[in-house]
Order: sequence, then C-alpha cells, then structure tokens
Amino acid sequence: MKEPRQDLTNLFPQEAPLERMGLTWLVAAAIATAILWQFPGGDYILYPFTILATWFHEMGHGLMALLLGGQFQKLEIFGNGSGRATYSIALSLMPIGPGLVAAAGPMGPPIAGAALILASRSFKLASLSLKVLGSVLLLSTLIWVRSAFGFVAIPLLGLIILGIALKAPRWLQGFGIQFLGVQACVSTYHQLDYLFSSSAGSLGLSDTAQMQKYLLLPYWFWGGLMAIASLVILVQSLRVAYR
Repeated sequence: MKEPRQDLTNLFPQEAPLERMGLTWLVAAAIATAILWQFPGGDYILYPFTILATWFHEMGHGLMALLLGGQFQKLEIFGNGSGRATYSIALSLMPIGPGLVAAAGPMGPPIAGAALILASRSFKLASLSLKVLGSVLLLSTLIWVRSAFGFVAIPLLGLIILGIALKAPRWLQGFGIQFLGVQACVSTYHQLDYLFSSSAGSLGLSDTAQMQKYLLLPYWFWGGLMAIASLVILVQSLRVAYR
C-alpha cells in the first residue's frame, strides 16, 4: 500500500517570513512610539502607553528603594501622564543608594521589558508573564497607588492585560507580551529631554541631576548612557527572541 505523501511544509520553517514581519512591526512600533512622545500631543495619542510608561518608571524608583532596604511609601499617577514615587532609603547607603534609585526610574523599565520580550520564546512563559504583569499592576494599586486617577487607570490596565492572558489566542499573547516589553524598553524615551535636563520642574532635580549629585559625573553623561543602554537592551532582547 502506497504511503501518503508527507507534507513538506511541515519539514521547513515556513513561518520565518511571519516572524520577520512580527519583528518589523515591533521595531516600527518602538520607533513610532519614541518619536511621538517627543511632540506635543504625543502623550495623548499614546495615552494608555504613556500611563504604563509612567508606572514602569515610578515603580523602578520605588522597587529599587525596597531592594536597598528602604521604604516605598506611595506612587502617584496623574491624568496628564506624569507621576511621582515617594520613598526613603538608609543614610548609610549614601551616596551610592540615592544614585541607584534615581537610575532605576529610567533603567528599570528596559530591564523589565527585556525580560518580557525574552518570555515570548515560550507560550507558557508568555502567558505567565502577562498574568504576572497584570497582577502586579493590580497589586501595586492596593499597596502603593495613592492618587485618584491612578486608582482607576492602573487597575484598568491590569485587567486588560489579564484579559489578554486568559482569553486571547496564543499568537496574540506572544505578540502582546513582546509589544508590552518593547513599550517598557522605549519608555526611557518617554521624555527624552528629561534625560538631558537638570530640572524636573516643581519636583526639583531630574533623575539624571540626582545621579550627578550622588555619582559625580554630569547629568548629560548619565542621560546619554541610559539612552544608549536602553536601546542596546531592546535590540539584544529582540535578537535573542527572534534567533
């Protein structure tokens, strides 16, 4: 009896063009997001991601303070897309501690974003990562969020992400975790001029100015270093995910 002809499409990686297309969309989204954030009104065109970027940034400050043995007292997110983390750290950690906490705002999100992108290599990890991210958004609301707008926006984002994790098809979960990872990585560029500014307006010194204060080198050096590092982290994580 003649055996049925084997489908050769199962033997060769026919999905490679689709993967490249997915990577193209992710890179295009990263570039478009970073550019739009530099223009007036860009925050509102990308409003959900603006709020998510602020959450990533402020959580970076607070969680680093906790890792250094300090306190993360509250997190405030405002309707205009700005935010503020209130924290304290031990005086014994001076001057390195405050410098690390200042750096964790811009740099924490790219590191977390890279982890999300790498998680997309496995469906189980991608689904789990979406559930963890959604849950952390909800948990942070209960523990740290202390602004009226944040009480509404942050859990809403968490519920949307959990909905994707629980109801969306696998391909959407995989692309979704990559997309959120890319957004986290490029959130460093949310306010690119802020990285190269010594002032945060009414909030006092910018993060890079805080780093200059405690780590000596000028704020523009730290701004440039973090901008480059965020890009390298994004590119390398995408290379590994699509290898």
